[in-house]
Amino acid sequence: MGKAVGRWDFEWVYNEQPHTWRRKEILAKYPEIKSLMGHDPQLKWVVSGMVLTQLLACYMVHEVSWKWVLFWAYAFGGCINHSLTLAIHDISHNVAFGTKRARWNRWFAMFANLPIGLPYSASFKKYHIDHHRYLGGEGLDVDIPTDLEGWFFCPPARKVLWLFLQPLFYALRPLVVNPKPVTRLEMLNAVVQFVVDIIIYYFWGLKPIVYLIAGSILCMGLHPISGHFIAEHYMFMKGHETYSYYGPLNLITFNVGYHMEHHDFPSIPGSKLPEVKRIAAEYYDSLPQHTSWMRVLWDFVFDDTIGPYARIKRQYKLGKKE
Repeated sequence: MGKAVGRWDFEWVYNEQPHTWRRKEILAKYPEIKSLMGHDPQLKWVVSGMVLTQLLACYMVHEVSWKWVLFWAYAFGGCINHSLTLAIHDISHNVAFGTKRARWNRWFAMFANLPIGLPYSASFKKYHIDHHRYLGGEGLDVDIPTDLEGWFFCPPARKVLWLFLQPLFYALRPLVVNPKPVTRLEMLNAVVQFVVDIIIYYFWGLKPIVYLIAGSILCMGLHPISGHFIAEHYMFMKGHETYSYYGPLNLITFNVGYHMEHHDFPSIPGSKLPEVKRIAAEYYDSLPQHTSWMRVLWDFVFDDTIGPYARIKRQYKLGKKE
């Protein structure tokens, strides 16, 4: 468990991200894909059901013992919360109510945020735009680990620790890599979140709050669903920076596994991404893909060629001023 990883730097490339040219090619060949762009009318109902389920769970756990609070946080509530973060990911592309009702999407994302326990949605939106526009961009894409992460979390034991601490790194990395001013929307997100937390605490005590926050942290860390964090962009095959996964866990993650399709067409809701793959199958079937997020986590830990440094990076001439 003490063997170091075989990479000592990121994989630097000097070409544009592949999603730009592939999008143009696919749309030229299959213009009907444009009809898939727009909002998903079912998303708001699915998310609302998940939020209400978690509120009911808060009531149900307020009298159970602490060991069961943590058990259900990891086995049940955290899974829903992780799924809600991926719903927020979808909503950040304005697919809940459409681009003409952008504010409705922002407010609804705050509603989806409530069971997570900590304010998240507004900040995620602010940085996720850069992840798509500047994929792998030095100092721009905060999805890329820092040099410190790449250097320190290289032996298997440390990589396990890094996986466990992923929520912490995702929260703090933007402040180091690409800090941005706090927006009014972020302040509103925080106020709404903490008011609801206080209301839950007032009626049902501390256990529901621990259930929500612990579940979010645990299930975004070392958990089978969290395999998607590694599967999406870590370089398992040289030269390939985005990978899709077409397995059953897409059913509870809003099809985030269709990640090549998502980066090619970010304005298409997750529910319609399988249709993109069906129409343009020849563009995706031959590309490397993952068959198991559990296997992804295993390979990440024990394969010496994979670690936080196994990411493709590039410089963007426009930098932060665009």
